[in-house]
Amino acid sequence: MNKMELVAAVAEKAEISKKDADKAVKALTDVIAEELKAGGKVQLVGFGTFETSAREAREGRNPRTGESMSIPASRMPKFKAGKALKDMVNE
Repeated sequence: MNKMELVAAVAEKAEISKKDADKAVKALTDVIAEELKAGGKVQLVGFGTFETSAREAREGRNPRTGESMSIPASRMPKFKAGKALKDMVNE
């Protein structure tokens, strides 16, 4: 499912226009991204948790040349599914 299909499904499920559903989906993704950028986490009970994890700086290799290169430290977004979502998927 891509973004437009998600917008259409949300519009149908919530019985709102696609324009309003698009605004809602965009607002949701923007709020989650801003919270993760600020170092916080977003918990949606029954669905899951969006948070960041730290990755330390490390040495890697360029796969084309085999040359050693330095990979800087970074924060990566991650999602952990909640129990209700896991149970629904596994029905």
